[in-house]
Amino acid sequence: MQSLPRDAALVLIDVQQGFFDPSWGERNNPQAEANISRLLSAWRNAQRPVFHVHHDSRSPAGCFRPGTPGNLPKAEAEPLPGEPVHHKQVNSGFIGTTLEADLRAAGLSTLVIVGLTTNHCVSTTARMAGNLGFNTFVVSDATATFARRHIDGRLRSAQDVHDAALSDLNEEFATIVTTDAVLAAADAEATAARAIRLRADA
Repeated sequence: MQSLPRDAALVLIDVQQGFFDPSWGERNNPQAEANISRLLSAWRNAQRPVFHVHHDSRSPAGCFRPGTPGNLPKAEAEPLPGEPVHHKQVNSGFIGTTLEADLRAAGLSTLVIVGLTTNHCVSTTARMAGNLGFNTFVVSDATATFARRHIDGRLRSAQDVHDAALSDLNEEFATIVTTDAVLAAADAEATAARAIRLRADA
């Protein structure tokens, strides 16, 4: 990852308090929220576009029911005024929302996707983004998931589920990258832009 377009959009998927519920079970990557915060800070400091996607549970038993604490964003991903928040009721951030239309209207073609969970809403959104023609990156250490049972009943660890989901996305729907690689690419773009401005002013 050499550089990142100036208008690459950071898309945060379901970084919500409902994932604190112990019913989810064993989780991988406890540093995901910290890495999401690092990326969000970098995007805001550079005034790059940020989009939030939040899940609204339809089921009365859902962990993300509107009006409950679980529906609220985690502290690391609290939207700022002016940052779009799209509310979905299914896995994909593009279904039942204006996310695609808003990205197109802003002329944005590159997405950097982070959030929860890797194998469900992150994966579904990334798959659709790739199919819709967006240049899509998924940040491996700014995503996380939970242990899940195999169809034969065996419990797969959260890390195994996470790794399998990313492997299925890589080089098919998206490019899998790390937080450090994204930040370095963003810095490279900013450095190149400054050099162009200096030459123009010389």
